[in-house]
Parts: sequence; structure tokens; C-alpha cells
Amino acid sequence: MIADSAVGSRLRELFAPASIALVGASDTSGWARNVYTSLQAGGFQGRFVPVHPRHETAFGIPTRPSLRELEEPVDLAFILAPTEAVEAVVQDAGAAGIRNAVVLAAGFAEVGEAGRALERQLVETARALGITLLGPNGLGFINATDRVAPYGLLLTPPLLSGAVGIVLQSGALANSVLTFGRNHGIGLTLLVSTGNEAMVTTADVIEHLLEDEATKVIALFLEQIREPQRFAELARRAQSAGKPMVALKVGRSPAGQLAALAHTGAVAGDDAVVDAALRQLGVIRVDSLEELLVTAGLLATSPPLRGRRLGVVTWSGGACDIIADRAHAEGLEVPALERSTTAALEKIVPAFGSARNPVDVTGFGLAHQPDGSRTPIAQALDVVSRDPNVDVVVYLGVLVPPTPDPLVEARLDDAVQLIGASPVPVVNTSTTCVDLSEYARDQLLKRGLYVAAGLDLGLRAIGHAVRWEERRARPVAERSPRTESDAPDWLKRRGRVVWAETEARRLLELSGFPLVPAELALSADEAVEAAHRIGYPVVLKACVEGLAHKSDVGGVKLGLAGDDAVREAFAGLHAIAAAALVTPMRTGGLELFAGVTRDPTFGPVLAAGLGGVWVELLDDVALRVLPVDKTEVVEMLRELRGAPRLFGARGTDAVDLDGLAEALVSLAGAALLAGPGLEALEVNPIWCGGGRIEGLDARLITAEEG
Repeated sequence: MIADSAVGSRLRELFAPASIALVGASDTSGWARNVYTSLQAGGFQGRFVPVHPRHETAFGIPTRPSLRELEEPVDLAFILAPTEAVEAVVQDAGAAGIRNAVVLAAGFAEVGEAGRALERQLVETARALGITLLGPNGLGFINATDRVAPYGLLLTPPLLSGAVGIVLQSGALANSVLTFGRNHGIGLTLLVSTGNEAMVTTADVIEHLLEDEATKVIALFLEQIREPQRFAELARRAQSAGKPMVALKVGRSPAGQLAALAHTGAVAGDDAVVDAALRQLGVIRVDSLEELLVTAGLLATSPPLRGRRLGVVTWSGGACDIIADRAHAEGLEVPALERSTTAALEKIVPAFGSARNPVDVTGFGLAHQPDGSRTPIAQALDVVSRDPNVDVVVYLGVLVPPTPDPLVEARLDDAVQLIGASPVPVVNTSTTCVDLSEYARDQLLKRGLYVAAGLDLGLRAIGHAVRWEERRARPVAERSPRTESDAPDWLKRRGRVVWAETEARRLLELSGFPLVPAELALSADEAVEAAHRIGYPVVLKACVEGLAHKSDVGGVKLGLAGDDAVREAFAGLHAIAAAALVTPMRTGGLELFAGVTRDPTFGPVLAAGLGGVWVELLDDVALRVLPVDKTEVVEMLRELRGAPRLFGARGTDAVDLDGLAEALVSLAGAALLAGPGLEALEVNPIWCGGGRIEGLDARLITAEEG
């Protein structure tokens, strides 16, 4: 990681070199040929110096035997030396006054402890010499804005410049990314392969792209999030700056599930936490490279999509059906149009088409153009875009043949006028994800037109863009000012502790979480007296430190309706614990579960779902990384598949959603109060009935931090 204060200036210098030395340059080296050819394909016009200790020329250019032999420093050294020689080359670079280097070689931290030691030494050397190092085990970068592409794989021209910055934790994907982008008119500012991130990290590059005026969208391929707190800060900055971050985060398999005792960890799993964290931070998560690029391309070229109501103008009834289905899947609406709009469309659309949303002008709408006037599909766009029930128009009328056609070019000019005059954003899509011809791509780019690749990817991209704007409009939950010193003294114990329920309740009460009344009994007589004060029926629970799951060992006795039953239950519990907690028996209502565990990447995470045994059987859990506020919690609860039950489905009583949200915010506050030693804080079940919300059972587990 580069020192925070130096990230901007150092990376601007690294990624825009006017002169480059290629160490290990040789006509016989495939890597060297790749780098040299990529520089040419990218349009590099600066000074290029091949360096090799034995070859006198490379690519027809005289070489230098070492960086120390350069007449003047270069801006960047691209190092192709073998692993064991890299540090010596970096020392040469320092002696030559070179401040930036890319290291391609593998065999460092990715291979084990010996490699990690080698990498640490390399970084120490680079830092001491004032060198910014990208890699090792990385392929370099492609700066499309400044036309410089020192990259270890061959690039196929043209290199399209645009507004999408890309960070890859897998450099070999760059060719696929560039090819797809080129074939669909998606231009880049910068693409970086981060490699091992020994010095320049993904977060560093994100920060650079946030400061880069040409970059409007940041696209990420992530294998892991190495600096989660900094990543979160940068994501918040991106939202504030209006720069969407789109991420393809791999690793969704169940192999990464948390191993916590509480249900929170058992149900959630690492990837579910990542999913929740990215959603909260406003980072758009996608499932494929194609979705990553199409979404980034739309966000980089479209005005903000503020609204879920789609007007649809197509030339195909089948496309109308597909769009309607995909819109529903994305939570978007295809509303009815105003009667005046429909009446205007009926004058444009043939009788065998559809003048209602989604609008189908049929093939007639493309082919018919009397007296050189606008085509029916263009006229329909003009009408639909002005309907007050529409926030965004999905338009299939921008079509470009693979070869020159003056008539189509005139229609494209007309489309530019219509889209520019539209009171709402217009999203152009194709029906399928088909590559553009060079002619079609050039015609679109020179007019500033972007066509999302296919209905499926296009509608997904629209959904992402709409949700991003909605998330951006919401206030962010404030982080807690509490520190470890705020934790109660009785919690500051070393080692791992499964606390007695009385202590879990004590912590929850500090934050105002509503709990069912309870009394601690040390004898059968005390249990009976407590039951009289509480009122029958009651529940007796074993209360002892170290017991994580009371019900598994017979430590919970339910529905006790008299003194004899209480005495018998206490005697049965005495073998487990010397004390019992007496609480009233709650029946009816709805039971929920909520708990907080500490994720190794993002810290404390709140989970909530239907309570009791159902949390495991239904696998219906919603997650949020702390901190949270009431708005966030309500949204979280609405995500549950069982959410209709909260709102009184099938004649059941609705839950006080506002009160429940307040309770979960209090639970989150208690977890933060416990400090970094928290392993799990769980309330299961939370009983909702008769207008009340009460926690019936609580569990607290802490451990020494780390």
C-alpha cells in the first residue's frame, strides 16, 4: 500500500509514462514481444528503451546492458527478469533515478512463506529507493486515455478510450475484457492488473480512479477484498462523487461459510456477508464479465436513471414479452400509458402492432418512412418519452448494419436528436448480445450512442443503475463513535467465554433492547416465588457460563403451569446448572431470530430471519454490516422471503415493523458496545405479539481480539 498522502501523485506518474524501459527485451522472448507489440497497438508515442545484458538489439532497436547504463532516467521500468533477479533490477532502477516499475515475474507471495519473504524484501528495497512498484505477478496496465499500454499480453487494436476504469485481480482476463468492450463500444480510461498487490493495491487504484476526471465508472474483478475498511471508505466516496462502482466478486461457493457457534455464522457464510456489504456500500455486484462491462458501459454513458417505471418501444412482440419478464425480475415496472399517449400511438402503430406499453410498432415501424419523415418507431419514441408515467425508455430503434448505409446514418442522426430532446433517459438495447461490426461501432461512437448488448444484460444493467440511484439518495448509517474502552468492565476478560444468559441480557439492556421479564433463581423455592410474581405459565432455563445451546442438553423447560411443575423442572436443571432463569411463557404471535457475529473481513454483521428452528430449515436470512439505522433494518426485513408474514399475511396480525427495527438497531448497538472481542450476540427467538416485541432468549460469546 502506498502512503495515503502520496497515492494520487505517485499513481498519476506511474500510469502515464512518457518513456519506458523494457528490462529483458529480446526478440526471442514471448513476454517481451507482447509488451512491445501492446505498446504499439495502444499508440504509444514516447521513448522506448530495450534493456538486455547480452543482446545488442531488440525489435530492431539498440539495447542497453542495464538500467544503470541509461543516458537519462525513464518514467517506467517494465521488468521481465526472473524471480531471483528482480530485486537486483529494482536496485538498478533506483540507481538510474527511475521512480516506477512493473514486475511481471511470479514466484513471490503466491507460492508460500519463502515467496512472501522474497516479496517483503522486494518491497522494502523499492520503498527505500522511492520506487512505486506494480506487481509482482502482474501483467501491467493499459492507459487508453494517454495511449500507453505496457501490458504482458497482446492487445488487438483499436484501443477504445472512454469513461470506464477497470481494476483486475486477474490480469489474464484483460484480453477478454478489452475484446468484449471493443466489440460493444465500451471505452476505457485505465485497466490495471494488480498482481500480488505488494505495494500498489486495488484500493490504491480505486482511489486513483476516483480522482481521475475522465473516469465516470469503476469496474472491478475481485478475488478478495484485502483492505475492507479502506475499500468501504472509497465506496462511500464513490457514491458521494456520483461514480458508480461495479464489481464481479468471485467466491460464492459454500466452502467459505463462517464457523461460529451462533446461528448467525452457521447460516450466513462469507459470501452472503460480502453481498450485504457491497449492497450497503452502493457497490453494484454482478455475476459475469459481460454483465460487468454492459452495466459499466450504461452507467458511463447514460444520464442518472431515477425511477423504476419503464416505457418500452420495440419492433417485436417477442421482445416486448422478454422485456416485460426481465423488468419484473429486476423489480422494474412497465406501467400503463396515459390515454392521450395511447391515442397518439394509435395513429403511428399499425393495427397488427401494440399501441400500449410495451409498444410494438412491428417491422413496419422500421421499414416505413414516407417522404423521408421519421420512421414510426422514432415517432413512437418521441411520444412515449413524454408520457408522465414513464421514468426511463427502453428503445430498440437504434440499429446499424455491418456495412455502410447512408439511410441508416441519417436515422442515427435523428435518434441522437430525439434522445437529446427526451425529457427522460433513453436506454438503447439490442435484442441479443451480438458483436458490433467495426463500421457499426464507429458510427455509434462518433455520435455518442451506446447500445446495451442484448435484452437480458440490458435490463439487468438498467436495474442496477436504478437501484444505485436509489441507494445514493439514502443517507448512510453513521458509524458508532464507541471504542473498546466503552465496553463494560465485566466484559473485558481474556480468552473465549460463552457467557451466562444473565450477562447477555445485561449487555442488551444497556442498549435498550426489549427483553421478556426474567428473574434468577438459585433454588426451587426461589423459582416458585419468581413464578408467582411473573404469573403462570412460565419457562425455566439453565443459567450457567459455558453453555452455548441450552435446548440441546435439556436446559429449557417450557409451559410450566404450577408450583409442582416448577419444582420438578428446577430439579431436572440442577444437574446442568446451579441457577435457573424464570421467564413468562409467550405463545402465539410470531417468532424471529436476530444476531450479530464478527466477519473476518467486514467486522460485526447483523443477521435476521424467522425465528426458532425455521432460521435453519428455511435458510431465509437477511444480513447487514454494522452500523445500521432503522431505514436499513426495515429494508433488510423486507428482503426476507417470509416478509409477508410480518405484514399480516393470510389474516395474521401484522408486526410492529417500526418497533422491530428499533429493537434490531438496539441489538446492533449492544454488539458494538461489546467491542472487538465480540464473537456472537444472538436473540432467538424475538417474540412479536399483542403489539409487543420481546427477546425471549439471549446468547453472548466473546473472545480475545484476533
